[in-house]
Amino acid sequence: MNRRNFFQKGLAASAAVALGSAALTPETLASPLIAAPKRKFKLNYAPHFGMFKNSSGDDVVDQLKFMADNGFMALEDNGMMGRPTAEQTKIGETITKLGMTMGVFVVDKGGNGQNTLAAGKKEYVDVFLNGCKKAVETAKRVNAKWMTVVPGDFHRDIPIGIQTGNVIEALRRGAEILEPNNLVMVLEPLSDTPNLFLRYSDQTYMICKGVNSPSCKILYDIYHMQKNEGRLIYNMDQCWDEIAYIQIGDEPGRKEPTTGEINYKKVFEHIYKKGYKGVMGMEHGNSQPGKEGEKALINAYVASDDFSIA
Repeated sequence: MNRRNFFQKGLAASAAVALGSAALTPETLASPLIAAPKRKFKLNYAPHFGMFKNSSGDDVVDQLKFMADNGFMALEDNGMMGRPTAEQTKIGETITKLGMTMGVFVVDKGGNGQNTLAAGKKEYVDVFLNGCKKAVETAKRVNAKWMTVVPGDFHRDIPIGIQTGNVIEALRRGAEILEPNNLVMVLEPLSDTPNLFLRYSDQTYMICKGVNSPSCKILYDIYHMQKNEGRLIYNMDQCWDEIAYIQIGDEPGRKEPTTGEINYKKVFEHIYKKGYKGVMGMEHGNSQPGKEGEKALINAYVASDDFSIA
């Protein structure tokens, strides 16, 4: 017997001791004895459905499994309230089974600009409150805690202070529905159009203080706030005690980190060192198409999450 054959048989004998002789097959010997550890990110990044569909297919369960297999242990789905009840239940059960966290979905009030709470109109407020009641039932099915609220557009005929008072009053009534269920509406200032009432982090902070409820907090979307005000780390620090949820998107383009001007590695490091334990919603598109684009997106998060924790 030459040395090479002796060495190979020695390996087989060692494997037999570890696995039992019945496990000794060509397939077993070709496979690693210990599974590779799953990737673990420092922050809890949350993809949305469709982000990895080229790699995982269209089925929501398969997409969730792919997310978890690649280290993404949370999900957000803006349109969750519009999904059939059975699908919501299936998503909730799968998230629980995989040990994932449900991030935000949007409270259905007709659209970002519609039924503006700034107007103080009863019919608009009623639409919002009805959305909150339905959101409670959706949250139960998918094990959610946070839901996005956008107050709507400016009402140009009303002074800004009166509009702000109208928004605070409507949100207080929404909080009365959510608070007994331990749910949190997160107010999102947006950059989509200057017609929107809520656009800045300090404005949102003031409104949360006015509502004065644990069920009304800030959704700090880094993409929108880079466009509207910049000074990301400074402004996050100023509003920190009211921030309950964070979303991601590079600028320009609203794609994954590393594709724009934001130093996400530095921003993520700061958020981590602040002690943030919540969800980081990946509310952006993919910069490249197909499976290769999805692989590039994952690699962008691996690179941006590679910061020092010392």
